[in-house]
Amino acid sequence: MTTSVVSIVYVNDAPAAARFYGDLLGMSPSFETPGYITFDLGPGADLGLWSGQFEDLSPDVPRTSEVCLAIDGGRPDELNATFERWKSQGVTILREPHDAGFGLTFLAADPDGNRIRVAPKG
Repeated sequence: MTTSVVSIVYVNDAPAAARFYGDLLGMSPSFETPGYITFDLGPGADLGLWSGQFEDLSPDVPRTSEVCLAIDGGRPDELNATFERWKSQGVTILREPHDAGFGLTFLAADPDGNRIRVAPKG
């Protein structure tokens, strides 16, 4: 049996969220329905965007979990380049690059207020 870990992010509009995440990740969805879209992130890992579970999500509601995009090598120049690219694309930045003890990291949000951390791959 093949096992995959799917991180599900609840969104109001799955196609709009897929465009947002597709731009950030530089990839196209691997599976699409009107309310559930996934991205194949590599062996055993998928990102799912689901609009069928929670309707009318508000960005004003605090989110306590985050999707973490781990950068291979975790070089500060790579992380800073990602930060600058996202900032220029109009991505909401919640916290600019800073050292969090495990390396340089920054925090952003998707249009539904879900938190996205970029950090070095451990």
